Amino acid sequence: MTEESSTISHLYVAMTTKEVDKTQTKGGNGMVSSYLFGTVFYLRLAVILMGIVGTVGNGIILYAMYVSKQHKKQVLIFNQNVMDFFASFFVVLTFSLYLIKPHLSGVLGYWLCIIIFSENLIWSAINSSMVNLAIITIDRYLKVVYPAFSRKWLGPRVVYTATAASWFVGFVYNTLAVIFTSAVINGNCYSYVIYNSQEDSMSHILFYLIFFYVMILTIFIFCYWRILVAIRRQAKVMASHSAAGPSNASQAQSHKIQSNVIKTMIIVSAFFAIAWMPYNIYCFLVSTQLVASLSFGDGAFYATTILAFTYSCTNPFIYATKFDPVREVLVKMIPCK
Repeated sequence: MTEESSTISHLYVAMTTKEVDKTQTKGGNGMVSSYLFGTVFYLRLAVILMGIVGTVGNGIILYAMYVSKQHKKQVLIFNQNVMDFFASFFVVLTFSLYLIKPHLSGVLGYWLCIIIFSENLIWSAINSSMVNLAIITIDRYLKVVYPAFSRKWLGPRVVYTATAASWFVGFVYNTLAVIFTSAVINGNCYSYVIYNSQEDSMSHILFYLIFFYVMILTIFIFCYWRILVAIRRQAKVMASHSAAGPSNASQAQSHKIQSNVIKTMIIVSAFFAIAWMPYNIYCFLVSTQLVASLSFGDGAFYATTILAFTYSCTNPFIYATKFDPVREVLVKMIPCK
């Protein structure tokens, strides 16, 4: 931590010295206006509502996966929902605390800034879910395109290691980013904004976009394209051996389950690409100062943030409608004649 005057002079991302007195960083690469009532206030309430929906929805899906024993069969998908549940829960907690707007000071205030008010827990879980989604895609790719290799090497130990790695990457990256780019100034938490130069700011945002969006999107496109080609090839082979028999029936059932999971994950991946694109483009434009009129404190930023958060909130409904074992449990939970 540096002296306040020195710290303020190093706010390069979306702030000028005058803006420091008017804004409060809310994390997630963004700034929040300090006034309580107005457009931003109601947008915060909308984010809290979305977080509640995401928490309840993901909680129900986790319960359904546990009851149907899918948490053991689909470990990576179960881990994905745990991450979405974690992110949604801390969206509700963090944005609710924004409405209180406590004055931060001392060691306690600094760590509250680093852990809570920087949205560290939210974005750590979100970044982890992005990495986990890429791991799911690679896992499905290997199982379909290289089944022999998958059966030999992708055992339970590898799967559990991959789930732990996704959490590790997301939390370590985001926590380090918060620690090195955050400070408490005049009782407010400023995060993701303190850099030694504009070049450092641009390098950070470019690395984030490439690693957590472009690279993951590339994995989606390549793997699912190869998966769909392999599935079509398998379908032709099965059609040429259409003799009815127990082994063929069992193989057809296994193929149906696998195809269902792949279709579900394609929809989830496509929604990820759509939901996060406006937010990433907006952050890039603000961080690089390509459009001077944009900032992290206006309504447009919150609009892109809300759209991005719909990804975690909508995922449960995708699983509920497309994932057969989960859907069967949810149907049984509905009271009907």
